[in-house]
Order: sequence, then C-alpha cells, then structure tokens
Amino acid sequence: MSTKVILVVHGEPNSTFSEILFKYFKSTSFKKNKNKLVLIGCKKLIIKQMKKLNYKLNLKEIKNIYESDAKFINIINVEFKFKKEFSKISSFSNQYIERCFDLALKLIRSEKLNKLINGPISKKHFLKKKFPGITEYIGNKFNKNNQVMLIYNKELAVSPLTTHIPIKNVHKHIKKKKITENVIKIHNFYKSKLNKLPKIAILGLNPHCESTENISEEQKEIIPAINQLKKNKIKVKGPFPADTFFLSKNIKKFDVVIGMYHDQVLVPAKTLFKFNAINVTIGLPFTKVTPDHGPNYEMIGKNKSDPSSFFYAMKFLEKIK
Repeated sequence: MSTKVILVVHGEPNSTFSEILFKYFKSTSFKKNKNKLVLIGCKKLIIKQMKKLNYKLNLKEIKNIYESDAKFINIINVEFKFKKEFSKISSFSNQYIERCFDLALKLIRSEKLNKLINGPISKKHFLKKKFPGITEYIGNKFNKNNQVMLIYNKELAVSPLTTHIPIKNVHKHIKKKKITENVIKIHNFYKSKLNKLPKIAILGLNPHCESTENISEEQKEIIPAINQLKKNKIKVKGPFPADTFFLSKNIKKFDVVIGMYHDQVLVPAKTLFKFNAINVTIGLPFTKVTPDHGPNYEMIGKNKSDPSSFFYAMKFLEKIK
C-alpha cells in the first residue's frame, strides 16, 4: 500500500495551490497516474474554489486510505469554517493547516506511507518564527533534526548547506561535520531512491574561494570536508567559485551542487529550470516534496498560475521507490 499512495496536504487555503491541483486533476497526467492520490483538506472549500475558478471535477470523499482509488480525486475531509472561497492570508487558517498536517503525519505513521506533497504555507502567519520553514516544522513532529533541502531537477539538483538564516550568520554554520553529513545524506538518497551514485560539486563561501582573513572557511572547513568525503568513496569535487560555476560546461559534469547559503544555489537553479524543479526534504522517515512555489497571494483567484512544479513532483514520486 505505501508505495501506491501519495498524500497531498492542502496547506494554506488562501493560495494558488488549489488552482494548481485543479489543473493537474484535469490533465492527462492525472488520468495516466497509477498512484492513489489522497488529498487532505476541506471538501466544501475546495468545491467552492472549483466553482469560483470554473472547474468541474468530482471529489470522492473517503474515510481511510483503503477506500482510495487511483481513478478518482480522493479526499479525506478536514473541517474549516471559511468565510469566502479565497480570503487574505492571515492566522485565521492556522488551526486548519495544523489539523491537515497532523492527519497526514498520523496516516504516515499508522499506515507506513512514504510519500507526501505539501501545499504552501505562510511563514509569517503559520510558523510565526517558531520554525524557519515547513521542513523544520515537520521534522520537529518526528523528533528529527538536520534535514537536507534538495531542489531537484533530473539534469541538476542543488542543495544549500544553510537555509533560512540571515546572510550575516552564514559563516558561523559552515562546519566540516555539517558538510559531510549533508553530502552523505544526499549520496544515500540518490543511491536508494534513484539507483544512482551522484557526482557532487561543492561551492566555496567567499568570492573566488578566497578571503582577506588569515584563514578562510574554505581552508578551515570546506576542503577538509571534501577530503573526508573522498575517503568515504563519494564522488565529490571542489570547492568551486560560485560566480563561474553555473556555466553550462561546468554543470553538465555534475548531478548535485552544494552551496553554502540559500540564494547562492537557488537563484541559478530557478533561473535555469523555472518551475521544473521541486523541493525534496531528505532526512525524514518518508519522502516529502514541496512544489517550488509559495502561496503567491498576488495571483489568487486569477487562474493564471504555472502548475509545472506540481506535475514535476508527481512524476518524481511516481518513479522513486
């Protein structure tokens, strides 16, 4: 059962995620899908949002995953006393989002499910600075720390060593131990889920991998980490200067690029692949995928959102173990 069910958590109800779901459910990709997709969210709200956006789709309400069918849009209902189909994002939806996640994680534990797609949430309103991101929020519920963010495209994936922290604090977190642990987790993920031994590039922190200080992060932490990883028979090279690395002649030699901070690798990745990439969380007892878009409140209700990342997420989860 576990390999055939993909849970989808609705997330922030006042976002473009419903629209993106509708575009997928209407597509031939959904008709060809062999997995049982189970949406966790408010059935009444989703029906109202369909009507608002002029979609005609049938939801099959189920009580448990054993009632699910790959041919239908299965939904496990979570009550939500909404006022309008789409409202301004606020803390009003927090309890609803929490219940959706709690139910999904309960099913993962009890039914040994291993694939989850989560809709976007508002860091400002839902997380309220308690967690830097949804990855850490879910990790906390499983008592798991140090998850790895992998922005995946089959041509090239990128992973920031540090995620949502201020730039001024990044250098404090560049440690040999963290680099080696993250790279080993990514290596093992590729090996176990994608049946591949990845070629991994590691970027430096400083411009041109140089520093005016007596000793740089490259010398103190990054190069020792690379040497240790090579001893562990992992295909890794670096450190590379970030300013020239993402030239086509360089990136075609690697499967994964490890950057030292968030925008160092996410900016070039999004420039290269736009919405044909997904955010995969490594280090949880299951594979969690977040389509690469946020709530996108500026486009709510306009039916103009690009669903490519959700399609990519489904293709990815369909092929992995």
